[in-house]
Amino acid sequence: MSAVAPAQLQVWRSEQLEYASAWQEMRRYTDTRSAVSPDVLWWLEHASVFTQGQAGKPEHLLDPGGIPVVQSDRGGQVTWHGPGQLVGYLLLDLRRAGLGVRELVDRIEAAVIGLLATFGIQGQSRRDAPGVYVDGAKIAALGLRVRKGCSYHGLSLNVTPDLGAFARINPCGQAGLAVTRLADLVPRTTDLSRRTVEILLEAELRRVFGYDEAPGLPRDVAPDCQHEHSTA
Repeated sequence: MSAVAPAQLQVWRSEQLEYASAWQEMRRYTDTRSAVSPDVLWWLEHASVFTQGQAGKPEHLLDPGGIPVVQSDRGGQVTWHGPGQLVGYLLLDLRRAGLGVRELVDRIEAAVIGLLATFGIQGQSRRDAPGVYVDGAKIAALGLRVRKGCSYHGLSLNVTPDLGAFARINPCGQAGLAVTRLADLVPRTTDLSRRTVEILLEAELRRVFGYDEAPGLPRDVAPDCQHEHSTA
């Protein structure tokens, strides 16, 4: 399905934020947005947490140890979020953009693959298992929810995290699935600061969704998510 996205994409940015707080804010924005509300790209990082998708199977949570487990309303199976992993939530009006869920997934994957290409890395997508892979190892996970014609949740990209927590689950419901991180695929002198990766991935997301290519400064979102996100 072809589509032309609206020119306006508002960018929010948070430091480390509890998963439940971000989830609540995504739902609030989705439930209260209007036909003229901007789409939102929200960059953040979570404290260490396992999240289960709506249809997540408990057998894929092998040994959570002391890491909290949150039952979410996104699609997909269990995954891990934590420090060193960049999370990008995409609060998009799919009805306005004329996008279906399959094309939404394809475009997010294409953006991540484009980002990896800027580092000289060849990423691949899999039709049977959403996400982005490098030589069979998963580097980015996708989990989405569509409500009232709008999406929330989004993507997570392993930049510099400790990957040990993934051994406590079957990542995305796939036993034995290898995971990788950007830090292990580039020279050690490469700038992998969060802001650098955000800027590069935002450019790719703007490209694949057809937004205005001139990004503005992101709006900081307070940890309690009570910030007013005006678009003036």
